[in-house]
Amino acid sequence: MSLPENGLDRRAFLQRAGTAAAAGAALPLLGSTLPAYAAPADPDQLFWQGRFADAEWGYRCLLRDDPDNAHAHARIGYIALLANRFRTAETHLSEAISLAPGDIASTQRLAESFVRRDQLARAVPLMRRTGRPRDTAFGEVYSQLKGRPWQISGARSTRVPFHTLDPVPSVEARLNGGRPEKFYLDTYGTLDLSPEAAEKAGLRTLASWEGGVVDGQPVVIHLGILASFRIGDIEIRNIPVQWNNVQRPPLPDGSQAAGAFGTTVFYHFLTTMDYAGQALLLRRTPARPPRNELARLPLWLAGDHFPCTVGSLGRHKPKMVTVDTGGIASGLDTTVAIAEQYGLTVDYAHPRERNGIKVYPVTADRISLGNAVRRNIRGNAVEKLGPGIPGPGQSAQFGFDLIANFTHEFFKPYAVTFDYVGMKLSITQR
Repeated sequence: MSLPENGLDRRAFLQRAGTAAAAGAALPLLGSTLPAYAAPADPDQLFWQGRFADAEWGYRCLLRDDPDNAHAHARIGYIALLANRFRTAETHLSEAISLAPGDIASTQRLAESFVRRDQLARAVPLMRRTGRPRDTAFGEVYSQLKGRPWQISGARSTRVPFHTLDPVPSVEARLNGGRPEKFYLDTYGTLDLSPEAAEKAGLRTLASWEGGVVDGQPVVIHLGILASFRIGDIEIRNIPVQWNNVQRPPLPDGSQAAGAFGTTVFYHFLTTMDYAGQALLLRRTPARPPRNELARLPLWLAGDHFPCTVGSLGRHKPKMVTVDTGGIASGLDTTVAIAEQYGLTVDYAHPRERNGIKVYPVTADRISLGNAVRRNIRGNAVEKLGPGIPGPGQSAQFGFDLIANFTHEFFKPYAVTFDYVGMKLSITQR
């Protein structure tokens, strides 16, 4: 789909793109490797392999013979949600829930399709039905939010210099009109504050839930509503926000960041993390691809803030990976089993522990996202999967096979752009 050059608002275009995708749902699926007449024997296996177009075709073939196949509806809806094809997602997830009222995953995904479009009121009754503490807490906050959420104003684009490149990029932003404060950039992040920053901004807890355990202590996540978040020349108003007391790594000068933000902010814009130029670029209108583009890859969004694409370990064919830019002093996360399978060098002599799981240093001779190739990249390989392990650790959560997570050190020579309208990840080099 070509992008308009008439200044159409980014969020409006995102919604139009979802409608247009639904209108073309009966057309042959882009990226499919199967002929139009072929019916895959096992679309679930194709889905696990990340061959979403082929899997969707297979599920549609199932619906031809069995229109009330709840699983096929659920998977088509999920595939559409991964690609921000909202109307198709809504149609099939709603049908799946109608046929199988106990399908909690589809209920949550239908709610997420509304959240991504900032239609928070429509998500509330669904979130209250899942029984998940996180959904219940966010549903409570969304129900108390008055007026239109995510109100974006100011310049059509803004470029904000990095304050730091390491341990991960950070920029300055303002909470509720206050003084500039430092925020880490992390594509696995939402909009997350320190307790001190939340208190200074005058936030009050509207809901909370326990979000896991760090160093043996439960983490209580508080939710509220932030009146104003200003990044450079752009202001965002009326935003759900969270905070907790988990200590982040200090900035190089020893001070603490006020928080972190990532994909839930980024998907409201055409967002570029320009590592090479050390700046964050947010654009509210589409832009043409740059001439020095090394890679233009498919982009999927799992959960509410986990970007996925395809990447290669060694010279093996591309498979599904996540993109979590928040990995400190690392360019890659994987498992020991996958590292050995793909010929990466695992340093068994220097293990560490993360939440009780052994983690080994690993070196990859070559890893790539399209034609963006890095050599001798160091990273981490976990002995076994557990909570909080990016990439392969989320295969069971998302339902498709992930071989790795590409993170901070990989991106340093590049600028990486996340386009959640065209659902493309672009990498350029200066």
